Amino acid sequence: MDKKDQRAFLSRGCYCAPQPHTQQLDVYRHSCNKLDAFDWLQNIPASGSQANTELVEVRFKNSRKEFFRAAPELDLKTGDIVAVEASPGHDIGIITLTGEVVRLQMKSKQADPENQELKKVYRRAKVSDIEKWVAAVKQEDATMHRSREIALSLNLEMKISDVEYQGDRTKAIFYYTADDRVDFRELIRVLADAFGVRIEMRQIGMRQEAGRLGGIGSCGRELCCASWLTRFKSVSTNSARTQQLSLNPQKLAGQCSKLKCCINYENSCYLDILKDFPNTEKELVTSKGVAVFYKMDVLKRLMGYAYKENPGHVVMLPVERVKEILEMNAGNKQPDDLAAEELFSDTSPTPDYQSDKNNLEDSLTRFDKPRKNKKSKRRRKKGKGHKNPSQE
Repeated sequence: MDKKDQRAFLSRGCYCAPQPHTQQLDVYRHSCNKLDAFDWLQNIPASGSQANTELVEVRFKNSRKEFFRAAPELDLKTGDIVAVEASPGHDIGIITLTGEVVRLQMKSKQADPENQELKKVYRRAKVSDIEKWVAAVKQEDATMHRSREIALSLNLEMKISDVEYQGDRTKAIFYYTADDRVDFRELIRVLADAFGVRIEMRQIGMRQEAGRLGGIGSCGRELCCASWLTRFKSVSTNSARTQQLSLNPQKLAGQCSKLKCCINYENSCYLDILKDFPNTEKELVTSKGVAVFYKMDVLKRLMGYAYKENPGHVVMLPVERVKEILEMNAGNKQPDDLAAEELFSDTSPTPDYQSDKNNLEDSLTRFDKPRKNKKSKRRRKKGKGHKNPSQE
C-alpha cells in the first residue's frame, strides 16, 4: 500500500488498511489520533440495568462520529468494523465506545439516548464489505483532485477540501469551503455522471478545513485541530486582550486565517487571577502627583503606573500595594510615593562564583584559561632529545 492509501486510512484512525481475510486485531489503534476515545468506566463494574446497553459510538473519517443502536446478541467490542445503516444503503465504520459511557457521551453532545429513531448496526463487516470499503477509500484522493478540476472549469468560487466515500460506494460526501453562497446544482450533475455515485455537498468552516488538511503550527507542533481538537469554540480578541497579547493579526491568526484556538487554553486562568485585581480606571494619588495605569503582568501580579507629569517612567507595583494606596485615597490620605523602597529592595544574596574553585560548572571563568601552544611543546621536546655538541 502506497503512502496515499495509507494516509486515507490514517484519517479514519487506522494505522494500516484492514485485511479482508485476516482478523482485524488492533487495526483501529493509532497513536495521537483525535478519533481515539478512552473509556473511563471500563474498570467500573456495571449494574444490572447497565450491563447490556445497546448504544455504541462509531467513527468514520476525520472528526465524524455518530451513535447507533445495536442488537444485544452482536456482542460488539471496541475496534470492531461494523456495517451500519445509512441513507441510502449501508456504511462501514469502527466502534470506539460501548457500554454506559456511550449514554453519558450522548448527553454531553445533547443527543437523546432514549430516541428510538437512532440508526441501527446491521452486522460485523463481512469480507465482501471490507473489500468494497478498502477499494472505495483508495479512490478518495483521485476523486478529490478530479472534482477540483470540474469545479474550476465551471467557474465556481469554492474549494473542495475533502471527499468521503460511503462504505458500499453508493454515495460520496464532498466537503467544501466558500466565502459566499454557491449554486452547485450543475456541479452535482457533472460529478454524478463522472463518478457514478450519489453526491452530497457539505459546507465546512475554515477551522474544520485546517483540521482535515493538517499542518505544522507556529509552535513547531502539529495543528491542534488535526491532532486532538474535535470541538471548535469561538475565539475573540477579548481573550487576547485579557492575556495582554499584542493585537497583531499576523501573530494571532493561524493557518486557517482565523484566531488561533490556543488563545482560549489559558484564558480561564487569566480571568480567575484578574478577579483579584483592582479597577484599572482608578487613579493613584500621591504626594508627588497623580499616577495612571499603563500595563500589567497578570501572572506575576504586577501593575504598571506612571505619573501624568512623567509618562515615560512606569513603576511596576504589586497588586497588594495598589490596593493599599486605593484604601489610603478612600480615607483622604496620600502616600509619599507609589512604592516604598523596601518593596523592591533585593535582599537575596549575590552568588560568589569565585569562592568555590572546585565547582567548575558554575564558574564564569572556566573557559578563560589560556591555551597552551602546541608548537612550543614540540620545540621543547626536540631540545631535550638533541644535545648541544659544545656541551659534549
